[in-house]
Amino acid sequence: MKKIVIGADHRGFDLKQAIIEKFTEYEWIDIGANSKDRSDYPIYAKTLCAKVLKNEADCGILICGSGIGMSIAANRLPGIYAGICWNEVVAKLAKEDDGVNVLVLPADLVLFEDAFLIFKAWLDARFKEGRHKERLLMIDKR
Repeated sequence: MKKIVIGADHRGFDLKQAIIEKFTEYEWIDIGANSKDRSDYPIYAKTLCAKVLKNEADCGILICGSGIGMSIAANRLPGIYAGICWNEVVAKLAKEDDGVNVLVLPADLVLFEDAFLIFKAWLDARFKEGRHKERLLMIDKR
């Protein structure tokens, strides 16, 4: 069973809950937020990325209003490749060509049904490795 860590701020809370409830075939590590009360996205991004880097989960999903804040916070860490995806094609390419190991969803900009399709397209895609992996290594050499 695939283990996925998921986190969201207050604006992504409803979508996070909907994903967990819809995809019961996966083991979820829910790191919060636990309500729609105001919360700060960097806390969830750092917590989630630590779990991905320690191999406590196979991959991660971060959700905030635009996706931008979570993406910025997550991509500060070498070994994390977070990508904002707004449709299935972008999600598939993000995994195949860019090795995205943390999917970022913009809760304010996608419908739940579309987010479900985006998640599945990303999760089912496979990283091509080869020259694509070499590029990620270049990024991590900062």
